Amino acid sequence: MLTIEGLTAHYGAAQALFGIDLTVPAGQTVALVGANGAGKTTLLRCVMGLLRPSGGTVRLDGADVTGSAPAAMVRRGLALSPEGREVFGRLSVAENLALGALPLKLGAKELDLRRAEVFARFPRLAERREQLAGTLSGGEQQMLAMGRALMARPRLLLLDEPSLGLAPLITDEIFAIIHQLGRSGVTILLVEQNAARALAASDAAFLLANGRVVEHGASARLLTDPKLRAAFLGAASHDSPAASRLGAAGLTNLRLEKPDMAQQNFMPPFATVEALHAHQLKGLQWTVRHAWEGSPFYRQRLEAAGIAPETITSLADLRRLPFTTADDLRDGYPFPLRAVPFEQIVRIHASSGTTGKRKVLCYTQKDLDDWTHFFARCYQMAGVTPLDRVQVAVGYGVWTAGMGFQLGAEKLGALAVPVGPGNVDMQLEFLRDFQSTVFCSTASMALLMAEEIHRRGIADQIAVRKVIYGSERSSRSMRRKISELFGGAELFDITGLTELYGPGTGIECADHDCIHYWGDYYLLEIIDPETLQPLPDGEWGEMVVTTLCKEGAPLIRYRTRDITRIIPGRCSCGSLLPRHSRIRGRSDDTIKFRGVNIYPSSIDTILSAVPGLGSEYQIHLTRDDASGRDQMRLVIERGEGVEARRTPELVHEAGHQIKKQLLVSAEIALVDYGSLPRSERKSRRVFDTRIEDEIV
Repeated sequence: MLTIEGLTAHYGAAQALFGIDLTVPAGQTVALVGANGAGKTTLLRCVMGLLRPSGGTVRLDGADVTGSAPAAMVRRGLALSPEGREVFGRLSVAENLALGALPLKLGAKELDLRRAEVFARFPRLAERREQLAGTLSGGEQQMLAMGRALMARPRLLLLDEPSLGLAPLITDEIFAIIHQLGRSGVTILLVEQNAARALAASDAAFLLANGRVVEHGASARLLTDPKLRAAFLGAASHDSPAASRLGAAGLTNLRLEKPDMAQQNFMPPFATVEALHAHQLKGLQWTVRHAWEGSPFYRQRLEAAGIAPETITSLADLRRLPFTTADDLRDGYPFPLRAVPFEQIVRIHASSGTTGKRKVLCYTQKDLDDWTHFFARCYQMAGVTPLDRVQVAVGYGVWTAGMGFQLGAEKLGALAVPVGPGNVDMQLEFLRDFQSTVFCSTASMALLMAEEIHRRGIADQIAVRKVIYGSERSSRSMRRKISELFGGAELFDITGLTELYGPGTGIECADHDCIHYWGDYYLLEIIDPETLQPLPDGEWGEMVVTTLCKEGAPLIRYRTRDITRIIPGRCSCGSLLPRHSRIRGRSDDTIKFRGVNIYPSSIDTILSAVPGLGSEYQIHLTRDDASGRDQMRLVIERGEGVEARRTPELVHEAGHQIKKQLLVSAEIALVDYGSLPRSERKSRRVFDTRIEDEIV
């Protein structure tokens, strides 16, 4: 659209431009970047006809327009938003806008139509249409200057220092508008001293210094090319910016390299437990008020409990709040617990449906940003670095898992390989070809992959050094097996649930004796699932969570049904963050067998301690119609390489330990190693075909 060749310009005897060559393709945003005095504004003035060049040509759509009058350039489709805004302070906003179309000699109806278009793009100006321009803030005056230029409906918009003198938040708003204009098809020539801003907002850029173009090219290349950074910034330092070409041009704010992500820290800043507790109290007070004001469901529950936001004065008041359950989520479907307007909701996620009907939750952008931040914290605690390659083998879509694993890895700066679940052949291909160093999956998928790696004899071709798994329980023997077959990989159990953002709300530390949970994002209680009374630290019970900053669907004393215990004291790893034990089971999936409550994880623990047994098993519960007695049958794999002749010995020992520790008798059946089904998702372990009398 615009071609400049050999352009020179003088102010009297002083030369400002030296043979500038520049092109602006139609539909693109091109940035002119340089320090004060580099010649940026002079170049725009020459293009607009405000300053006559002393040499060279300016062509618009191939036609020579060098030296044309400003009004003629407006009629040809150019408009300028000048440096310093230059609004007419004693005229109203509406009158200033009308001046932008003055050279076009529009009728009153067309003028009103164009003003309406500007007001639609700048709602703040619409609110101040009769206000004198001189009384507007700096940001509003910049909007007015841009709106005045847009009144001409330009094909090429010249923007001169739009961020000059503006606060960072207002600058964000102005550049958001520039992005919108670019996407709408307006061609833009942007002059901006803030190099990083200009390059991020443009397709191509020309770097000016002392009236000359010192470099040009695609903005993305200028932003990211480390060789270019070395060539331009060279030996420049904070004390000696002139030691490089761009430094001499004042472009020391230009970031041309990827940030040093190795220096990122996602851990909370608290130095003491007292500081953490103070943060938690503020978060609890905010959540109660947010739920009270934004959620009809919570408002009704809190009023019924006699709770008002101002009555929450200490963390001890948490116990006065009513519980929330999964039934509340189902009753409020499809947007349960919603506490923000719909226009603030940017995503929904749902649980996997393992324990019944899906639980659907809504999230604001802040919720997702928080989730991404503390998911990166999970990776940091597991020792993952920006040099790692993280292969994500969990589900995507409406289920939260895959997205969280991917966003957290990218936030950390690691390379994400978003494969998704299943397809063992492709997983192995990517493990070998991409040399992934971290593998993320369910425990069952990790075992499936480990056994397949071993079966194919390709362990020496795999670079996995860490396995991060979650979503289901795993026995100690299962963990050992996964680690061994992955060549000694370190395992990290990661926790989470859809209602509480998703996976990533806690993870094992490198000492592997607990789960650290993010006490700066939620409070954790342990209650007796029968009496609903709080239990002291160290006792097993049901986990109850209360969020501290979740906007879309806050949780107040939400009963997770997960069984664990709070571990008191500070972890040997040195982290201040609170911790709990690995999840032992669920209060709603216990096996009630002959009057005894049994958690499947208890059977995990018992079988793991019997040498010769494998990690895979099934629990079959039936009822004898004749006697009415319940029967339990355990189908267990022998360990890999364990001979069948040891079956009687292993059956006896397994049955003895079950009887001794669980106080029930079970029929034991051993099968060959690898004969029970593996799954890339959660393996089904409990098969209960009994008929409950209450249902009949």
